[in-house]
Amino acid sequence: MDWQQVFNRSLKYDAYLQTGTSVHRDRWRSVYDRVQLTEAQRSLLASFTRRMNVFCLSGVWCGDCVNQCPILQRLAEANPLIDLRFFDRDEDTALRSELSINGGQRVPVVVFLSEDFYECGRYGDRTLSTYRRMAANSLGAACPTGIVPAESDSMAAVVAEWLAEFERIQLMLRLSARLRSKYGD
Repeated sequence: MDWQQVFNRSLKYDAYLQTGTSVHRDRWRSVYDRVQLTEAQRSLLASFTRRMNVFCLSGVWCGDCVNQCPILQRLAEANPLIDLRFFDRDEDTALRSELSINGGQRVPVVVFLSEDFYECGRYGDRTLSTYRRMAANSLGAACPTGIVPAESDSMAAVVAEWLAEFERIQLMLRLSARLRSKYGD
């Protein structure tokens, strides 16, 4: 997969939201307004020194995306070295197939890329705390609609899990022999 080409075709957060309806945008904004980063989380993100290109396959209509993508945006806003982009799952069948999870067309799926567009990792469709909450509720089929926002404790857990993945990739980039040689650090 040519990740640079995919990344270049993708949209920044606000432009991506414009592809949805006003109802979709309102749901995303509602979650975005509720996302709170702690001072420690903001400090950690501010300490990142390597550029990260972060690509999210998503759907503005998707409840899981409503509850997670605004978190991704808040994380990206905390450091200008994080370039976050979005692409609609239904716009590219080859990309959708490449990023399938467990044989399904799940979203969101995030692909973490180095500054020069090498793939560093993938993460999606739900975080562990979300799956634990779903399992505790019933183990039945469930797909949140985004109509009812996640509880604050649940959101804090999801924020922490996404932040841990951003940190893992940042450390991978920071410790990369290739990048350390390039930057002499």
